[in-house]
Amino acid sequence: MTLTIGIQLEGVILPPVLTIDVILGLLGNMVALWIFCFKLKAWNPNNLFLFNLVIADFFALVSLPLRIDALLRGYWVFGDGLCRINLFLMFSNRSASIALMTVVAIYRYFKVVHPHHCFNRMTKRQAAYVSVFVWLLVISPRVPMLAYSHIKGRANSTQCFFFTSYKEASRGIIILVGMHRILTVLEFIIPLAMLLFCSIRISSFLKERQMGKKDKVRKAMHVCAAIVTVFMVCFLPTTVTTIGVWVIRSYRPWDCTAFYTFTQLTIVSFGLNFLNSALDPIVYVFSSSMFRKALCSSLPRTLCCGRGNETPESTSGTQSTSQDELKSMRASRGSEAM
Repeated sequence: MTLTIGIQLEGVILPPVLTIDVILGLLGNMVALWIFCFKLKAWNPNNLFLFNLVIADFFALVSLPLRIDALLRGYWVFGDGLCRINLFLMFSNRSASIALMTVVAIYRYFKVVHPHHCFNRMTKRQAAYVSVFVWLLVISPRVPMLAYSHIKGRANSTQCFFFTSYKEASRGIIILVGMHRILTVLEFIIPLAMLLFCSIRISSFLKERQMGKKDKVRKAMHVCAAIVTVFMVCFLPTTVTTIGVWVIRSYRPWDCTAFYTFTQLTIVSFGLNFLNSALDPIVYVFSSSMFRKALCSSLPRTLCCGRGNETPESTSGTQSTSQDELKSMRASRGSEAM
């Protein structure tokens, strides 16, 4: 009976959620990719980090249609090789998205709070090195997933799942699952702490230096709160359910019902992970004035009502590293941070 409830929970909730993620994510990220490749007249480190975030989102989005098909059919038909690649892309996207969002937040923090720090003199080549390092950092722990088969069952009962009791699995698989659970928790808690720190410091910095501009302070604080909220909504459920699976397996190994319930909730919560791919284009708009201006210049005038009235004071406040924006930011003591 528990098995039936679990399959219904997963099969009913995930397909529509993942379909919405794919549709919104592809639309938003295709527009973002077009802006980055054809509309931006100049690149800076911030835009390079955001471009890598687009690539990470595409990795996830191309993996989701296979997962949706398997959920609708009730079984996996694409074989062992695509199962490994599918799981690798899904989990790598989560790690890469979190890492790159954290890098963008840290970069913005230094641009706003410490405008004279040497970190702000980062070149495009150095930013490329940072991006490569981030990719290696997040992909390396996931590579072992490609070395093991995750296919369970046969014929019309074949499943491609990373989460299982693994009573029949090798010690290598058990260690791999344990590493995954540790990473899932750490890669949420540590970046969340950094995001909160950066957001609070930016908000307090702006508030101290814009005593007469309460609307701008409020707007900046709302943007910071929105980024943290999106992060919490997309990644907190997976972290909580993963901890639940971990605790039950460690302290209540006989409770199969609870273990299976949390396992199914963990799988379902990954639908929210990929909602991040649909919401990231909003991050691009808030985080790069160059991206925002390129987008507005590409839209019909009626869809970009504030376009004609934008000034450096109202449109900057991002991590843009162009000299004009940096001078403007320093002249106003960081008042254009959002």
